[in-house]
Parts: sequence; C-alpha cells; structure tokens
Amino acid sequence: MAKQICAGAMMTCTFGVAPAPLSVLPTAKTMAGGPPAATIMDHKPFVNIPTFGMCSSLANPTTAAATSAALGVLTPTPCIPATSSPWIPGAPTVLIGGNPALNNSSKCMCNWAGVISFTAPGQFTVDVP
Repeated sequence: MAKQICAGAMMTCTFGVAPAPLSVLPTAKTMAGGPPAATIMDHKPFVNIPTFGMCSSLANPTTAAATSAALGVLTPTPCIPATSSPWIPGAPTVLIGGNPALNNSSKCMCNWAGVISFTAPGQFTVDVP
C-alpha cells in the first residue's frame, strides 16, 4: 500500500539538481502522522513546490537561452517550478477536503518537461490505496 504524503515530504525533479520539501497549508485540517496531509491540488509553485536548485531542461526558455549564448554548452539556470496541473493519479477513494489524497506514487509534471516525484513521504504510519 502507498504512503500518504504530508508536509515535509521530499521531492525531486528529473531536471533539478537538489531535492526539495513539499509545503502543505493546513486548510483541510487533516493531519497524517502529525503534519498536514496533502491532496492532488497541492501543486502550486512556491506555495507547495519550491525550487529544485538549478534547471537543466532545454524546454525551459531561460536554460535554452543560456545554452544558446554559451554556443551550445548546456548551461543550467535557476529552477522556477511551472506546475499548472495537479498531481496524478493520487488516491481517488480517499478524499481530504473534497480532493483526492496524495500518495507517494503520484507525479506532477512541470511545464518545462520535468517530472516531480517523491523520495520520502514525510511520515511512515498512514497508508492510502
């Protein structure tokens, strides 16, 4: 069974260079092993998903411009998450504040072609399907 994701869960991006913790606002007033439980709607850049250090995706316009200026040598630029869609798939049978719960197998797509996934759920006691 999958683990419920909560505030402090560690994430990585396929084009980022550093892991980052998920931030979850306690608006649904539901806790998972202590910290606030996350839903698939906790995908907002800088509110929920912080920077992953530097971005090496050529789909990112700033990285593409820096790489072009360096005559084709890949030049990573600061990561600015661009996550406009919710996490998928989540746990549709478990609702938190009317939204599906977020589990550790969910992914979030960045507009710059990165895939954000979890490396640690933030808690290890609450399971979700």
